Amino acid sequence: MRAADVVESVRTQLAPVRERMRTHPYLQAVEERRLNPAQLRPFVCEQFLILSSDLRSMAQMVSRFGGDGHVEFFLDLLGGERAALETLPMLATAFDLDTPDLLQYEPLPGAQAYSAYTAWLAAYASDAEVAAAFAVNFQGWSEACARLGRALRGSYSLSTNQASFFDLFAEPNQDFEARAFQVIEAGLQRGVPERLVRRAPRMLQGYEAMFWDTLYETLGPTSAPPPAAPGEDADLAE
Repeated sequence: MRAADVVESVRTQLAPVRERMRTHPYLQAVEERRLNPAQLRPFVCEQFLILSSDLRSMAQMVSRFGGDGHVEFFLDLLGGERAALETLPMLATAFDLDTPDLLQYEPLPGAQAYSAYTAWLAAYASDAEVAAAFAVNFQGWSEACARLGRALRGSYSLSTNQASFFDLFAEPNQDFEARAFQVIEAGLQRGVPERLVRRAPRMLQGYEAMFWDTLYETLGPTSAPPPAAPGEDADLAE
């Protein structure tokens, strides 16, 4: 299948970006518990804004591409964003954030570039470009979510429910990738330029890296006390 070859080639090309995200200092700081709860709140607030925007973008994708025989792929995207947005309040509560806090938060441009590009994809890109972008980017995001979920449950004593946001993305979805390949293959066969199919994941992954870079750059000092023993960190317990 040509689509699988294209995606694998793009993944190889973007391996340095993925490796940079895999060793990103923000993720390492969370795993080493060098961030205090206040320093983790921007992640939650930025995700609230990203998900709120992406939900509208995915709905537009369903509207644009739902009649092309690949509606299940785009419904999967929409359903994933909705589920994530529904679980985010539990994560917010763990960091003493409520709905007014999320609504009043002022976003960081570098953190929101990802959702801005997703909105561009929804409005202007072909279905094949969209499918390639998310098929490639999901691997890195999945790995980051798995790591954050483990760290927040372990070192920060979040409950299973409070960290359930990360579980939604922590495991690779083989059905999702198979459907993405079908969308890409159909697009290539009807003449979508391969260079555009390659460009979309390169751009989206770059904006994903920018998200983590922006969060890290705004942290300030990243030292924190040693992890509390189970039951001692009451403000992060359920």
